[in-house]
Amino acid sequence: MTRREDRLPIPDFDELPLTSVQHRIRALERDELNTLLAHEHAHANRVPVLELLRARLEQLAQGGETSGGNPSAHSERPTDTRAGSAVSPDAAAEKSGPLRHGRVSRTPGRDRP
Repeated sequence: MTRREDRLPIPDFDELPLTSVQHRIRALERDELNTLLAHEHAHANRVPVLELLRARLEQLAQGGETSGGNPSAHSERPTDTRAGSAVSPDAAAEKSGPLRHGRVSRTPGRDRP
């Protein structure tokens, strides 16, 4: 079974920030923009995204052209980090208490060799 989100012209559309949407929609045709507009209206209904999609449709109606590029080529969704991380507990900072009276000079043994 194919999810509706998998059929959108831009993968992970719902998770993209506004600036990414702004750049990616430039390569879309009217029907693809209308698909995104209907999806956004029915789901998240983010006003800035709706305005952006409508403005792009208006640009195309006034003779604007689509740009080259592939709007689905790169997803800004973070990759899974379960494979491992370079960070280890050995690299953590040493525990220390709070500053006394907000001053290092009044806190014995803090940040001194």
